[in-house]
Amino acid sequence: MTERSTASTQAPAEPADTRQVIRPYGDTTGDAMVQVSFTLPVPAGKRAEAAALQLAGKMGLSPASVVHAKPMGPDYTFFIVYGRVNHLIDYAAIPVPPGREYPLLSSSEVNLAIRQALNRPLVVVGACIGTDAHTVGIDAILNVKGFAGEKGLEYYREIQVVNMGAQVTVEELVERAKAEDADAVLVSQVVTQKNAHLHNTKQMAAAFHAEYPTAVAAGMGRPLLVVGGPRFDTVTAEDLGVDRVFGKGTTPAEVASFVVHALLPAEQEDRETR
Repeated sequence: MTERSTASTQAPAEPADTRQVIRPYGDTTGDAMVQVSFTLPVPAGKRAEAAALQLAGKMGLSPASVVHAKPMGPDYTFFIVYGRVNHLIDYAAIPVPPGREYPLLSSSEVNLAIRQALNRPLVVVGACIGTDAHTVGIDAILNVKGFAGEKGLEYYREIQVVNMGAQVTVEELVERAKAEDADAVLVSQVVTQKNAHLHNTKQMAAAFHAEYPTAVAAGMGRPLLVVGGPRFDTVTAEDLGVDRVFGKGTTPAEVASFVVHALLPAEQEDRETR
């Protein structure tokens, strides 16, 4: 029997660990400490604090401590709780969100594109609808003073701005947009209790679609519908029936650039941004 030689075999190398595990940062790196706030419908006191700690434990904070408790009237208490979580995040596994699909234009580029494509001012009507009395969002985009060091749309020579202010009804907004022959309608929603921002936006979108039943799309029979506010991150424009949703931190230049991207011929926009 012939003895066969056995070549030494080498185990395959372990794949490289590409994870990027991260924890919250509280007092020191990686200590996993977080702070949460909430209100419970109970009178302030030791029993209320015990309830807050029990809730914190069910949320995964252990150990946890109540660092602030304040009565909110006779029957409610506001809490701030500080505690450690045991959850880890693999940051490397989180996909990079898609970037802006249109170029960010300067005010002069926006003005030139509008002038050459329309040969008239582009009309924008803006408002806070429903019972929302907070004009900080719509003013940041429309007023000359603007936001984050950028001038608002009133600064753009080729944009005609109609700012209707706060607590505008949907009916009033539709009527004014038709009267002004608006190219775009901008709506700001800051009040979010009981999802009022979602309800109001859907109502507004439905009213415009009903008012322009033969419209093909934005700029083709009806105004462009744009909504913005701090709590729209859980829904899409399609969910609400609008053409665009902007979140917190949006600047006037982003809105102006989107309006140009959405309403003006693509070849005109490309020519002006080269």
